Amino acid sequence: MAKVNYRIHTDAIKERIIPPFVTKEQQSLIYASEADVLNVAMFGKTAKQWRTGNPGKEGNIRDYSTIEQLLVLANLECLNAEFIREGITQSDRLKKLNEIAIVQMKSLSENPHVHKLGGGK
Repeated sequence: MAKVNYRIHTDAIKERIIPPFVTKEQQSLIYASEADVLNVAMFGKTAKQWRTGNPGKEGNIRDYSTIEQLLVLANLECLNAEFIREGITQSDRLKKLNEIAIVQMKSLSENPHVHKLGGGK
């Protein structure tokens, strides 16, 4: 679900943040910066920080996330897309998204039905 919702997030970035006439490399840096807003809000670290701390693991932080974390991350992607469209600064979005992540993780961790989504009992 987080991978599907990521398109909503990247569309907002493309529409509202990426200026015209930037190089592909510059676009990649902007997308990575915005992905790290989500990573820091959800996990407390950037993708690079996670890779540095987990040199033996392949993939990325999301590949090792719980179902609760992935659900919250999907929610954060949609919310951040809306915050971007509203023109909220990156630092203010990060703060809001982190607050929301904390509340949602608490709620989902107390919900016994969440584990059924991941194929558990």
